[in-house]
Amino acid sequence: MMKVRVAAFSISLDGFGAGPEQSLENPLGKGGFGLHDWAMSTRTFQTMLFGQEGGEGGIDDDFAARSFDNVGAWILGRNMFGPVRGPWPDESWRGWWGDNPPYHVPVFVLTHHLRPTLTMAGGTVFQFRNCDVRDVLDEAKRAAGGRDVRIGGGVATVRQFLAARLIDELHLAVAPVLLGRGEALFAGLDLPALGYRCVESTPSDKALHVVLRKEA
Repeated sequence: MMKVRVAAFSISLDGFGAGPEQSLENPLGKGGFGLHDWAMSTRTFQTMLFGQEGGEGGIDDDFAARSFDNVGAWILGRNMFGPVRGPWPDESWRGWWGDNPPYHVPVFVLTHHLRPTLTMAGGTVFQFRNCDVRDVLDEAKRAAGGRDVRIGGGVATVRQFLAARLIDELHLAVAPVLLGRGEALFAGLDLPALGYRCVESTPSDKALHVVLRKEA
């Protein structure tokens, strides 16, 4: 059965999914890269993101691999696609990932400033949408062809889908770091009232992996 899910989404111990002062040099904000130490050395991320062999197996790699399994379409916020704010000055920015991004399926980017569809190597097609989250989700479901739709972030985008109870499953990797400031994932959200409960909790040496699921 198709699911709408968030996977391999890293947060700090104090609940931040990105640090403060995001920029081209610090796309995840100050201290934000420390949230993802658990993932960068895994076999899955070394292959998917960097095109390299090797990497570590184990619990972290198991969750990393699960995050890509059965994904037929993605939804990203504008900030996840790139650091450009406001109207696009041109179409030169093509994402953080080079000519062959790790998605390999349709990707819908939520933005107030539209631009033409961007087709990349490996089957990744970025489509830019300025619409309600329910409308873009309906389109992503059709594009996914029965497979899962993954909400990739950033924090504001995940919060919108959570608040609307549109996410079926949420995998968080809680990193052993404190950011103090940044983008708080759960600020103002009452997850139990929204119907979410914890169904899995698995520690590794680098993170605590928690799975939340929406009750029917």
